Order: sequence, then structure tokens, then C-alpha cells
Amino acid sequence: MFTLISRRLAVTAALAGVLLVAGQANAAGNADGMVKIGVLGDMSGTYSTGFSGPGAVAAVKMAVDDFGGKVLGKPIEVVSADHQNKPDIASAKAREWIDRDKVDVIMDLTNSAVGLAVQQLASAKGIITINTGSATSQLTNSACTKYGIHYGYDTHALPVGTATAIVKNGGKSWFFITADYAFGHSLEKNTRAVVKQLGGKTLGSVRAPLSTHDFSSYLLQAQASGAQVVALANAGQDTVNAVKQAHEFGIVAGGQRLAGMLVLISDVQSLGLKTAAGLEFTSGWYWNHDEASRAWTKRYLAHGGTTPTFPHAALYSATMAYLNAVKTTGTDDSNAVRKAMGNHPIKDFFAKGGEIRNDGLLVHDMYLLKVKKPSESTGGWDVATVARTIPGDKAYPPLSQSGCALTRQ
Repeated sequence: MFTLISRRLAVTAALAGVLLVAGQANAAGNADGMVKIGVLGDMSGTYSTGFSGPGAVAAVKMAVDDFGGKVLGKPIEVVSADHQNKPDIASAKAREWIDRDKVDVIMDLTNSAVGLAVQQLASAKGIITINTGSATSQLTNSACTKYGIHYGYDTHALPVGTATAIVKNGGKSWFFITADYAFGHSLEKNTRAVVKQLGGKTLGSVRAPLSTHDFSSYLLQAQASGAQVVALANAGQDTVNAVKQAHEFGIVAGGQRLAGMLVLISDVQSLGLKTAAGLEFTSGWYWNHDEASRAWTKRYLAHGGTTPTFPHAALYSATMAYLNAVKTTGTDDSNAVRKAMGNHPIKDFFAKGGEIRNDGLLVHDMYLLKVKKPSESTGGWDVATVARTIPGDKAYPPLSQSGCALTRQ
């Protein structure tokens, strides 16, 4: 009798174990019913002002507060960390968050090398990543993952606006000063393609390390090339430093044009309207474009936000999209949440009718901005006008052209 009971208990335990393993196999990520959001960004370096930093954390926390602070009946937690623009540090922190702290989604990920590394690591563990700061189009092409989302812009959309406008206005020959890592390489490659397609040509390029302070040698090479356009395939403080030094070298006064391939309005503030006036650049959003954007900006700045840039607005929008998907599905399981995010268009102040495709790319309208003259500005963040709206289907390539293997499954 004892033996029979023991056998039955053993069988029951074995079946329970099989069911538990099966449940774990079907679930993805840290599906424990409690949502924890990780903001992993550049909190102190080159990209800490407009792309990431305290303003990024403020945007996520504002979204959580606006959502109500709870989902699935439990408080939503937000954690943040500085990856110092180093993929190894970012990967270590992401692993710690996922394995020890049970983080459900990792956002921001400014710096393309960081974004690529963390997206791969997190996907292997079934964790959703939402890149709002990284620019490289590799994220949704050769390096795409099941759980990776690229939200806000990429290196394909940027030149569609800026390079197209400049080439059509006579800027046919180009020279690139490029940030020497994944983002810069991707941005130069995509911009070259647009310039060539429109009948322009590239005369040369030079690569500068991230966080370069002295651009003099690179600018001299650009000046000597005789190119009509000196394209800055960099971002953040690198762009600010390069533009300031270009003016000191008399590049614009000498007849060459500067093209900032990734410029934020925080960069324009740093440069000053006198230096930046007339500069055209492509943006994923502009705070003064419509009433909804102006209203969000007013609340964001009052909520501890620092700069109303499009990456910060994208973080708010992405956080709301993620939390709405959790609410809709009734779970924090990554498979269910990612599917829901793809099934529901993004209709808010940031992305009006935006769609997250199977390759992870958010397709939405982009904007060509033109910096105002000092006399045209009313002060504060009133630094630009929207010169042209670029429809999402024109800014981004069709899904049929995606290099993501997931689109062929």
C-alpha cells in the first residue's frame, strides 16, 4: 500500500513538474505579474542632454504617473543606470537587471553599439527592448530580434529629409566627418545612398572618435576637399563641437554648407541661433508642431523634464504603448505584450497612426526642421519651424526591403 501511494505521489509530482516546465517554456521574459521598467542610457556623457540623461528618466516616470502608476494591480517600478557609452558595461547592467531584478523591458539605449549589444542579450532572455536613442538601422535589419523595437527614428529616415533637401537645393558634392562606431558608419552609408540616388556624389570622408573635442584636422580635410557640403554624421556634443569649430575655420563663410545629419533642438540651444540659423535637419517630432505637442511639452517641463527633444518624447510614447499592451493582454509576458504592441497603431502626440512592424521598426511621420534667425524666435525652445512633413511610408523603407530574417518566416 505504501509503495502504491509512493508511486502515485511520484507520478503526480512528475506531472506537476512537466506542467510547470511547459508553462515556463510558453512564457517569455520575467512574467511575474509585476512590471519593472529599466531606463539604460547615457546619464553623464556626450548624449546625456538631448538623447538620454535625466530628461529620459523624467519622460518614462511621467508616462507611468499618467498611466496611473499601477498595472496588473501592482505598482509600476522604474529603475535607471548609466551605461557610459560602453557596450560591456551596458550588457552587464542589463544582465543584472534581467536575472536579479526581474526587469520586464529595457528602454532608451542611446548609443548604437550599446543598443545592438543589449538588444541581442535581452532577446536571448525573452526581454523586450525599446531603442529610442540608438539610430543605426541595423537594429531592424541584420541585427533584428523577436523582442527588439526601434522607436522614433533611424539612420535611413534621417537623410531622407535632410540630404534630399540639400541636394535639391544645389548641394551635389559631399564630404563626411563621421563618428567612428556603428551609428556613424550606418548614418554615412545611408546618407551616401540618398545623395547618389539624387545625382550627387561623395568626394571623401574621415572618421572621428566618439567624444572628440578637437575637430580641426577633420575640418581641414573637409575644407581641402572642395565639397559643397560638409556632412556631420555624428550627434550630441560631437555635433555641437564640430559646428562651432567649423564656423571658427570659416567653412560656411568660405562657401561650403554644413549638414547636421542628426541634430536635436538641445544642440541648437547650445550653438545659439546666431550660429545655427538656417540649419536644416530631420527630426522625429517637434514640440511646437501642434497643440497636443505643446501641451505635452508644458507638462513634461513641469514634471522635471529637461529638454523637449524627440528622443524624450519618444520614450514617453513608448512607455505608454508598452503599458497599454500589458493592460490589454492582462500579462507582462513578453510574447503577448510584443504581439499586442504590433497589433495596435500608436495614436498620440508623438506618432499619429504609427505602426510597429514585424521587424521591430516604428514607422511614423518625420519632419524637416529649419532653425530660426534670432529675430524670428520668441525665446525659450522656439528655435525652429517645420519646413516639411515626411510621411512615414516615404521616410522608412517598405517591409519588403527589410533585411530582418523575421520578415521571411
